[in-house]
Order: sequence, then C-alpha cells, then structure tokens
Amino acid sequence: MFIKIGMLVAFFAVTIAIGLYCRKHSTDVNGFVLGGRSVGPWLTAFAYGTSYFSAVVFVGYAGQFGWKYGIAATWAGIGNALLGSLLAWAVLGRRTRIMTQHLDSATMPQFFQARFNSESLKLAASAIIFIFLIPYTASLYNGLSRLFAMAFDIDYAWCVIIMAILTAIYVIAGGYMATAINDFIQGVIMIVGIVAVIAAVLNSNGGFLEALNRLGQVSDPTVSTTPGVFASFFGPDPVNLLGVVILTSLGTWGLLQMVQKFYAIKNEKQIGKGMIISTLFAAIVAGGCYFLGGFGRLYNVDVAAEGFDAVIPTMLSGLPTVLIALVIVLVLAASMSTLSSLVLTSSSTLTLDFIKGKLVKNMDEKKQLLTMRALIVVFIAISVVLAIVQHTSAVTFIAQLMGVSWGALAGAFLAPFLYGLYWKGVTKASVWCSFVFSTVVMLANTVAKPIFPAMLQSPINAGAFCMIAGLIIVPVVSLVTPKVSKAHVESVFACYDRTVTVHVTDSIGEDAESK
Repeated sequence: MFIKIGMLVAFFAVTIAIGLYCRKHSTDVNGFVLGGRSVGPWLTAFAYGTSYFSAVVFVGYAGQFGWKYGIAATWAGIGNALLGSLLAWAVLGRRTRIMTQHLDSATMPQFFQARFNSESLKLAASAIIFIFLIPYTASLYNGLSRLFAMAFDIDYAWCVIIMAILTAIYVIAGGYMATAINDFIQGVIMIVGIVAVIAAVLNSNGGFLEALNRLGQVSDPTVSTTPGVFASFFGPDPVNLLGVVILTSLGTWGLLQMVQKFYAIKNEKQIGKGMIISTLFAAIVAGGCYFLGGFGRLYNVDVAAEGFDAVIPTMLSGLPTVLIALVIVLVLAASMSTLSSLVLTSSSTLTLDFIKGKLVKNMDEKKQLLTMRALIVVFIAISVVLAIVQHTSAVTFIAQLMGVSWGALAGAFLAPFLYGLYWKGVTKASVWCSFVFSTVVMLANTVAKPIFPAMLQSPINAGAFCMIAGLIIVPVVSLVTPKVSKAHVESVFACYDRTVTVHVTDSIGEDAESK
C-alpha cells in the first residue's frame, strides 16, 4: 500500500507543479488555448496520442474487443497507428496548421465559420460539441472503479473527485502548455506501463508461444465453432472487427480535441517529426492494449455478470504490487490526459464560439480567460456527477449516450473538415447535411435501436457508418447546392499559395546579350 500511495503522490505532485510552472504561457487566449502555436513535435505528438487513448481503451475497449475477437483485436491497435495517427498527420497536419492560422481560428467551430462564411455553422458545431463531449468526458472515469477497488479500499466516488480536482488545477493554471507537458510525461508512463504489463502477463502464462497455444484451445460455441478461432489472424468476426478499426481509427480525423493539436504545433516543418513519433506511440500503446486484451479468455471472467470491464482487472489482479501500482498510475495518466484535453476543448469552444459576441458583446481577453477557467470547473463537475450517477445507479441511458458520442462527433465533423481543407467546392448545405445526418442517426441509435438493421444496432458500427456516409454525402450535396462565393473561397485558399522572390546575380542575362 505504501508503494501504491507513494507512486500516486509523486505522480500528482509532478502534474500540479507543471501546471503552476506553465502559468506564464496562459496569460492570453492564444496561449491558454493553443500554447501560442509554439508547441514542438514531441509534445504535440504525445498530446495527440494521450488524448487518443484513455482508460476507456485500456480497460473497456481492450477487454471487450479482446474477449470478442481474441488476438485479432490487435488489428484495432494497428489501425489506430496507421490510419488514426500516421495517415491523419500526413493528410490533415500541414493543411490544418496553415489554414487555421490563416483564418485565425482556435477551435473547430471557428474554422467552420471562417471557412464557409457562416455564423450558423459555428453555432451548430458548438451545440453538437456541447451535447456529445460531456457524456464522452464522463466515460473516462469508467475504467477506474474496478482498478481502484482491486488496489485500494477507497470509494470510487472519492477516486473520481480527487482525479477531477487535480486535473482541473493544472489545466486552469497552465492551459494548453501545461496539458501538453503533462501529456508527454503521462505518455512515457503509459509506454513503460503497457510494455511491463504485457511482459508480466505473458510470463505468467508461460511466454508468448505458450499463451497463444492455450488461447487456440479456447472455444465458445456461442461465438464460433471454428477451432482455434481466438488465436487466428482475423478472429471469429472480421466484419464487425473492421467496424471497430474504422471507428477507433478514422474517428480521430473528425474529433476536435485531436485535430486541434495540429493548430498548436510550432510550424509545418515539425509535422513530419510529430507524425513519426505519434505513430510509434500509437503502435506501442494501442497495439499493446488490444494485444493484451486478446488473452483475456485465458482468465476466469464471467462477462455476463461482471461485464467486459472486469476482463483487464482480472488479468492484472495477480501481478506484483509494484506492477499493480504502475498500472494504477498508467490508467490515471491515460484518463487525466484525455480529460484535460476534452475540458479545455469544451470550455474554449463554448466561450469563443457561443458566449463571446452572442451572450456577451464586449468580451476582452481577461474576461475570456476567466470564463474558460470557470467553464473548465463546470464541465469537470458535470462529468463527475454523471460518472458517479452511472456507477451507483446503473443509468443505462447515460452509458448509451457515452457510447454514441465518438460516432456522432466524428461523423458530423470528419467529412466537412477534411474536404474543407482540400476542396474549394464544398458548400454550406453539404456541411449542414453532414451535421444533421450523423447526430440524428447516432441519437436514434440510442433511443430507437430496433429500427436499425442488425449490423448497425451496435453504436460502433453505426458510428463507422456515419463517418463513411459523410465522405459520400458532402461531395454529392456540394455538386447540387449553391457554392460559397468565389472571392471568399479564394481568400481562404490563398494561404497555400506563397510567392518566392529569387535574387538574380546576372542582371544582363542571355536575352539581353543577344540584343
């Protein structure tokens, strides 16, 4: 117990100290929200990765998908690295950094307003973010209850409250820069922790080959009658596994807390470095999490009674004390990094895109900063209440809404944002269609699931469907609806054009000599 508490105290002390140290970077809105657009590739890459992977992935998704698909669940981690990190940085990174600075947009709703010359799109995007980010934030606490019950005799509510208070302190004090530096430290903890845990779990099962052999002997007639299916390359259900890969990988392209990391990187030259670092981070952390979860069926877990969240804690319960303490810090680090990113995104979006200019006409920098800091407290408080209510009362509606948040946000924003960076022909009507289609489909999936085909009754598959549908809806609608004014579009895309002046040392030249 002394080791566990000592590691937690050290971890919390470092995070708070960094928050207080970074106060000098958060004296204006640009510094508080984007770190002054001066964040290096290492900090940006780790901020991207730690915002990507939280306790939801380590405890919830790893346990659930590892149990369902066996070792094939590792494909989700590979997809996260290649599609969710490498390709996202390559396709979105440079253009996002250049265009958002050109448009002077610090949030995604501001981007939609400036890119499409539409105040209504900004307000609609803000509303979608407000509705779906809060339950998504509350879901971050889900994986903590069982791990803390395993390691400490502390009530879950107090664990959630302490974590929320400490996160609020360093985000309020240091803003984005404190979040980025803490994300780097938390990312290192996540890498060390996941590697150590995988090694320990495999060692306890006789090594990798022996564990894989034992997994191949596991059978579950309710899932598949194929022998050794849980140790196979594609697992028992490759179609639904593909849905998991698409949602958890392609979804990052439309999640504002992820995309906003590109806004803050120092310059476009750092994109390449950040892309490599982020991809390696995702391969280790996400690949490791899903790979670990793939061996969940080697343990005696009653998922029907205890749920999938019991799989990973059961796997870890027999580890040495030091490793259990490391896992606790790992999950806290993963949760706090994502929580800080979400509440900073939520507060800045609501302040800059809704309150400023609408509810409060004249809002100077000092008032904006004060409002954002106050809203951070409000958002964290709401997420804590939702998390505790769900844990104590098992309110299924909250749990369902958490499940559709990722799909609704990514489905609404991915296509308009991606096409908006590259194609001058995107129309306001197509953006509206993408917003409405995804939010309506995902909410309907929550309250009227039976109306959906069997494959789309899963929120994961429904979310993946919305993202892919958006990529079709936006160009099709854009072809048949009125265009944004040519002058405005040309002024937006002028950021990609650069005039280079070359000094010529020979002022006469061949043409002049011939005359």
